[in-house]
Amino acid sequence: MHKKHLFLITFILLVITLPSVKASEDCGLTNLATCLPQKAVEFVIGIFNAPVESLLGDIQDLLTEPVNIEQFKGLWQIMIYILSIFYGLFLLFAGYQFIVSGHDVIKRETAKEWLKNIIFMIIFVQASYILYGVLLEIGASLSAGVINLIDPEFFLLTADSISSVGLQFIFSSIYILTLTNTLVFLFLRYFLVSFGIVLFPIGLFLYFVPPLKSYGKMVIEGTFILILLPFIQSLILLIGSKLIGLPIVSNLKILVMISSFTLLNLAMIFLVLFAGIKAVSYVGDLGGSIGKAVKYIAG
Repeated sequence: MHKKHLFLITFILLVITLPSVKASEDCGLTNLATCLPQKAVEFVIGIFNAPVESLLGDIQDLLTEPVNIEQFKGLWQIMIYILSIFYGLFLLFAGYQFIVSGHDVIKRETAKEWLKNIIFMIIFVQASYILYGVLLEIGASLSAGVINLIDPEFFLLTADSISSVGLQFIFSSIYILTLTNTLVFLFLRYFLVSFGIVLFPIGLFLYFVPPLKSYGKMVIEGTFILILLPFIQSLILLIGSKLIGLPIVSNLKILVMISSFTLLNLAMIFLVLFAGIKAVSYVGDLGGSIGKAVKYIAG
């Protein structure tokens, strides 16, 4: 009975791997004993790689493709319309400062500074949609350039050695779960960057109001961090792929892949928390800054 079961298992493996055996020049009747187990392992690895390739395709797109901001263009236009109302008020204020300054050098310099800031404000805020798109293109190009330096085989399960295959089978489910988490984080980043087109002109507007410049800088810095985040994450993956070439970790490929994508996720969490904590500290001082702004305008 035991021999019948063994024969049945061998026959099933032969049927499964027959197309691969025929297609390969290395397989023949003289080396079936070594070829069949190899093809069986490759077949099983192919099954595990099917969901991995699907997840990796989406991850690569989110890392290397520019974010589509068209869906928020309407909100951007509304925000620009609201901000443009202040252009006229600031111009009136600058003109008033020139009129009442007389021979007061300080007031005249304040009026000139306001006028300069208003001109820059109008230019940059009105061009914020184009500027934001250019930043997205630059960020995506940097990420794509780094990703292209990585061997595609690094992301896939491969039959490099017996110990490596064993570890890959054991940790394959954890690897797939890690990739799923990465995809979720990248979707979140995609939404935040896409919505950032609404916040970006606000940041530029605040940056050219001297008492509120720090808040504008905070918004702009947060936007830059989210835009360049895939470039930083791509560098993490590049370093992980280079570690595989070291003899000491050559058989630990699956662990290096899991660690690389885990660091990729942690990088996003850390940077978002850092930006959030910084924003909270700014908001805590918002009342004082508004008071300073009122005094600045009145004085």
